[in-house]
Amino acid sequence: MEAEVDKLELMKNAVAILKELSAIKSRYQALCARFKPLSVEQKENKSHICATLSKTMTMIQELQKQTDLEQKQLKQQERSSGWDVGPVVSPKCEADLVARLQS
Repeated sequence: MEAEVDKLELMKNAVAILKELSAIKSRYQALCARFKPLSVEQKENKSHICATLSKTMTMIQELQKQTDLEQKQLKQQERSSGWDVGPVVSPKCEADLVARLQS
């Protein structure tokens, strides 16, 4: 008789576990459906950010090339004229700036 009671309890536990598993599966599917659009939007945003960053990096590289070219042309003009412009910032201001940047 006790063996039959044990079997009955095991069957009740198994049924309860199956019901709980079904409820968990249902909640999981609801969460997946809820977060699917967020995942798609996140991927689109990431793609947009990467494209913008790439364009920005290209623009920076072009500006650096242009600036380097302008600096070279200016130095050539200085050499050909025999006139040295020297530093744009006074040595004292430059020292103050360096000190601020290091602190």
